[in-house]
Amino acid sequence: MKLSEKSVKPVRLWLYGVVALTTIMVLVGGATRLTDSGLSITEWEPLTGFIPPLGDAGWQAYFTLYQTTDEFKLQNSAMTLEQFKTIFWWEFGHRVLGRVIGIAVLIPMLWFWFTGRLNDWLKPATLGLFALVCLQGAIGWWMVKSGLVKRVDVSQIRLAVHLVTAFIFLAALVWTARSTVRHTNVPVPEMFWQGGALTALILAQIFLGGLVAGLDAGMAYNTWPDMNGNWIPDGIAAMTPGWKNLTDNATTVQFVHRIAAYVVLLAVLVHAMHLTRSVPATPHVRRGWTLALLVVAQAMIGIITLVMQVPVFWALVHQLGAVVVLVFAVTHWRALRPREEFSFHTGSSALSPEHGSL
Repeated sequence: MKLSEKSVKPVRLWLYGVVALTTIMVLVGGATRLTDSGLSITEWEPLTGFIPPLGDAGWQAYFTLYQTTDEFKLQNSAMTLEQFKTIFWWEFGHRVLGRVIGIAVLIPMLWFWFTGRLNDWLKPATLGLFALVCLQGAIGWWMVKSGLVKRVDVSQIRLAVHLVTAFIFLAALVWTARSTVRHTNVPVPEMFWQGGALTALILAQIFLGGLVAGLDAGMAYNTWPDMNGNWIPDGIAAMTPGWKNLTDNATTVQFVHRIAAYVVLLAVLVHAMHLTRSVPATPHVRRGWTLALLVVAQAMIGIITLVMQVPVFWALVHQLGAVVVLVFAVTHWRALRPREEFSFHTGSSALSPEHGSL
């Protein structure tokens, strides 16, 4: 199906709007974790969760449920109802925003579908986006459930899965939005796999960041480039079986996150140099080096966050930096693609561009 730019533009703006909402969602989720608010609501309430507590009795009911958790019993037993309200609002806002994103995907999708603004490729793609939203909600509750019994925090593995799924959804949104643009630059098919590999590396690093957050591993070693005077810290292989160190040992998790940052930085620099040699004086080169600069900036923010012992502000800036890096990486990857998802027409003249660019 060939669509005019005029008819496709609202679809693109809708997708970018959901990108903005998802970015806010990631930041609110980060604040929810940093303020230890995630277990304040002990029931999923997928349909009634839009309604906050009404009156003193409603607040007391939520607080009573929270008092049954091990987090309250072992860590927050002195918490008052007024203090509970603070952590409640963070988690409530996070959940409501998730539902808003679901509606923001579903309702416009149906409208665009039935008004003929989605081509044959975009229909299943937007259905996939909605499925990801639903999956993310289920993963969020799966994560919360892990912290309600015999723990004072949610499982760091489930938190990392929840985080990386949000970023996969963000990447899918950006890819789909960029596929509605009529591109003009020459594609570089031989570099396309590198763009995909870089995106995968960035997502893997985000997953590791989720493990760091889940274990509060950023609090353990607050020096750089060494780790409290050691290049390889003591206790890095303290757990048995050995694989548990990669998920449960805060020392190992922070060490691996640091090493992965160096790997990502090296990879983007090598990619930018390959572009410079292969397709000089093209927008692809500019994008490659911009991505490298963004990764450098993100690494610097991570170091600042670490040495300052993870203040909320800098931790959220670091999380926002991850969003910026991933969005740009996906945009760059899409630009290297050798074919288009959309074709356009202007009047009676059909245009089926074969190029990919920003």
